[in-house]
Amino acid sequence: MQSIVEKLKKEIENFTPETRDEKIGMVVSVSDGIAEIEGLPDVLMSEMLLFDTGEGKTLEELTRETDAVIGMAQNLEEERVRAVILGDYGKVREGTVVKSTGTILSIPVSSEMVGRVVDPLGNPLDGGGSIKAKQRNPIERKAYGVIDRQSVNVPLHTGIKAIDAMIPIGRGQRELIIGDRGTGKTAIAIDAILNQLNEKPEDRPICIYVVIGQKDSKVAKLVHQLKQKGAFDYSIVVSASSSASAALQFLAPFAGAAVGEFFMDQGKDALVIYDDLSKHAVAYRQMSLLLRRPPGREAYPGDIFYLHSRLLERSAKLSPERGGGSLTAFPIIETQEGDVSAYIPTNVISITDGQIYLEGELFNKGIRPAVNVGLSVSRVGSAAQTKAMKKVAGKLRLELAQFRELEAFVQFSGDLDLNTKKQIERGKRMVEILKQDKGMPEPFPRQVSLIFGAINGLFDAVPAERVREAGLKFLTHIENHHKDILEKIEEYRDMPEDVAKALEAAIASFKTAHGDLFSQYESPR
Repeated sequence: MQSIVEKLKKEIENFTPETRDEKIGMVVSVSDGIAEIEGLPDVLMSEMLLFDTGEGKTLEELTRETDAVIGMAQNLEEERVRAVILGDYGKVREGTVVKSTGTILSIPVSSEMVGRVVDPLGNPLDGGGSIKAKQRNPIERKAYGVIDRQSVNVPLHTGIKAIDAMIPIGRGQRELIIGDRGTGKTAIAIDAILNQLNEKPEDRPICIYVVIGQKDSKVAKLVHQLKQKGAFDYSIVVSASSSASAALQFLAPFAGAAVGEFFMDQGKDALVIYDDLSKHAVAYRQMSLLLRRPPGREAYPGDIFYLHSRLLERSAKLSPERGGGSLTAFPIIETQEGDVSAYIPTNVISITDGQIYLEGELFNKGIRPAVNVGLSVSRVGSAAQTKAMKKVAGKLRLELAQFRELEAFVQFSGDLDLNTKKQIERGKRMVEILKQDKGMPEPFPRQVSLIFGAINGLFDAVPAERVREAGLKFLTHIENHHKDILEKIEEYRDMPEDVAKALEAAIASFKTAHGDLFSQYESPR
């Protein structure tokens, strides 16, 4: 009696190029989610493969079947093909028949995805029923060329004063959020989503949050927070949590980009957050080592740079001829001990249009968000900044940078001249003004009013420890007695002379009404 192994060997020997179907292959070995396949001579890179799925059915029917296991061709070798299994690889065994689909791996995309949690293959994870989709977008797609794009010139407000004032972000930009673990990287991304509630409904981008290798509890907490604040009505969560396979974690950001492109191609705006690409790189390294690809620097495969660049290059602000839609990307990178010169951080820094660098030392001092003004930059810059903010915050970055330099210098010097003392005291107050609690994004007109007051010396005579209190009281005063100023800033998006004079008058009336804030402290003269 022949053993099963001998039967399999005989079948494989008979499976010659002359007799086999170009669309049919056979698994010769499988381990750790990687299948080695004999046959499929015409298979494409990243082509969708179906394992053990019966014949005579359409792709849609097969992918809907619970028994159908999907794979993706990765290594196209001379004799065999190595494929990554995206489903339950326990069902795939030696001798399993594999069918090529002739199409690059794609996911269903639809407006019905808004307000849902899905996996990287487009399957719902929230128990809310199936999602109907008439269109499928490829996971990998060539980015739009220069001719199809226009310059980034429309702002994307995050609701975070330090960012909107000094590191402005435009729709279609790629802005990296980088820092050590626990410095508030995710909080900035979430605040950016929540702040879209302060925009007009027609101006709100669809926000796609891609979870890569995070805990399931963190995903549940995030969804609950977005639902509680009412932001889930324009949000989509693509989840490949830490319990998902390395292959699904690898696919997650590409799936997020594919969903974002669906809305961008309709002329809408979309924001996609990749949280985080450090874990994505680790998942890709794991998958590549199982595929027997040679590791390079720091054990990452040689194409890890190309992987992230072709992902982030898909962000764009399209030309009017293409509909004028945009896809903005917030990739997140976790550093170790603030080392931005490591392999993955330097890769992504060089790909993106700027970075928001969060410093652990500032975070521990209680400066939240812990944005390091010196190392953070937006390469699109003021081209995407609202005119009103550009006018009031022009000096802010310089003043803060000078304050940081003087603050370090003062530690070694006791005697200070009057000008230095004034600069240090002013800097302390600017730092206090820019502090902000997470989950509390500030609407754009309020930001402009507050920074206008700070730049024009409103808080110079307020004790540093009471500046935040004074700032909140000033904004309440504006809301209650000068609401027309906020409405004009919102309408004009500029700071014309009449609005500036009205704000100066509001500052004077606030000083009169809250004299107790100013009487306890005298600024250096």
